[in-house]
Amino acid sequence: MKSAATSIRVDLDLSHVARRVDERFLSVAIDASLITEEKFMNLLNSPKLRTLAKALIPAFLRFGGTKQDFMKFNPRGRSFQARDNSSSAVLEKLCERLELPPLLENRLKQEWVLQSKTLLQEELEGKYKKTKFSEYAVDLLYAFANCSGLDLIFGLNALLRTSENTWDSTNAELLLKYCESREYVMSWELGNEPNSYEKKAGIRVDGYQLGQDFVHLHQILQQSAVYNSTGLYGPDVSQPRDHRRDLLTGFLETGAKAITACTWHHYYVNGRDTSLEDFLDPEVLDTLATKINEVLEIVESASPGKKVWLGETSSAYGGGAVGLSDTFVAGFMWLDKLGLTAKLGLDVVIRQVLIGSGTYHLVDDNLDPLPDYWLSLLYKRLVGPEVLKAEVNMNSGPKKPIRVYLHCTNRKSTHYRPGAVTLFALNLNKNEVTVILPDHMANSTTEAFVLQSAEAGEQSLYSRSVKLNGQVLRMVDDRTLPLLKGRELPPGEHIKLPGFSFAFYVLIEAQAAVCK
Repeated sequence: MKSAATSIRVDLDLSHVARRVDERFLSVAIDASLITEEKFMNLLNSPKLRTLAKALIPAFLRFGGTKQDFMKFNPRGRSFQARDNSSSAVLEKLCERLELPPLLENRLKQEWVLQSKTLLQEELEGKYKKTKFSEYAVDLLYAFANCSGLDLIFGLNALLRTSENTWDSTNAELLLKYCESREYVMSWELGNEPNSYEKKAGIRVDGYQLGQDFVHLHQILQQSAVYNSTGLYGPDVSQPRDHRRDLLTGFLETGAKAITACTWHHYYVNGRDTSLEDFLDPEVLDTLATKINEVLEIVESASPGKKVWLGETSSAYGGGAVGLSDTFVAGFMWLDKLGLTAKLGLDVVIRQVLIGSGTYHLVDDNLDPLPDYWLSLLYKRLVGPEVLKAEVNMNSGPKKPIRVYLHCTNRKSTHYRPGAVTLFALNLNKNEVTVILPDHMANSTTEAFVLQSAEAGEQSLYSRSVKLNGQVLRMVDDRTLPLLKGRELPPGEHIKLPGFSFAFYVLIEAQAAVCK
């Protein structure tokens, strides 16, 4: 027996912009584990991976993670980069020259699968091997960022300490000198999740000392002709829990002036003991708001006006949840996080991970896009940095209401007229929900982009493919993405959001003055 259809009213406020986020709001990370053997950095020369990365600009590319604090720069005097890489013609030639031949790409992909297993084991045992990397690895990373148009942030090792337990900057200065000689334009971080240094390396660094370490790095950057006005981000602490709050407070008291934005990390659940239900649970999704507000409160009292970023984030910590974090259902956590973080005032959100170890990737072992990649791509194309207000009218509807967010439509999208707005919505229920918009919006032409699992039935949420308006999304070839076409709804027709789906609706004739 089919259950009765549910209707939900959604109120939209187009009168003012509630917040504005960075245009690189949705950004991505490459996990530093990729550098454990330099040959794997060549995967960044895959034409397919570059095509996928380029489609997500403008964005930051963070290179960091647990492994960054076990990495040491070991110059060997080998480098491939053409010095003058400023002209686009030179850059294009270099990008072409570096492209990975298919045979080599396939071999590296197979070897990386085995390497990932080794790295996951390391994570489980909590014993981290030290790694050395040369100029060659730095060149490959920079070339990837440069050829894709991403803004690189490089995470330095903070666990190189002196006998007084202050940060030893000797190795970082070697790396900075090299990058400077190449005129590599990039920003910097120092350390990853300092609250777990004791657990990972038996070293304890308090917030006060951490702040001083950042001030020291800031002074080094100030003296550089290339990096004196570059970004410095940190401290990349885990989400607040008891002593972690003290660490962040102490850090801000001594180091706030040194950083461009304050970064922290967020995951909803432990990847080893989570369930499908958690990914669809409004109470789990709501924990994010609590954490954001705690961090904002700490930063606002210690360093008013300082921008706050999610410097690393995904669904489940510990490398992700196997069979969940890289499937269709992960999109509910990801899209809700994008909506909520922008609404509450975070400036940038860096997704763990484009490529690297773990199971919360945007691409699979063959470097083909997973559901969260397509979701990110649609978000980039349709959602602008201006946050507007949308509320579900709670007098009606199912136990798990839909979740809605509203932004100006991305103005770089020439397809829509100025004043258009984009509503995005998540339906955590298995039944379809009819969304009723305010009367003055009801006659606007609406373009719908509905994402559903590519499979039907009980197992659909575990699918690693996604349908857009009924069509399974796949790359046309390694250098070509499919056209992401919306479906036009006739004026006056209510929005119907299928069960277990999420969607973007562009209200083309909204005529929001604040979006013009």
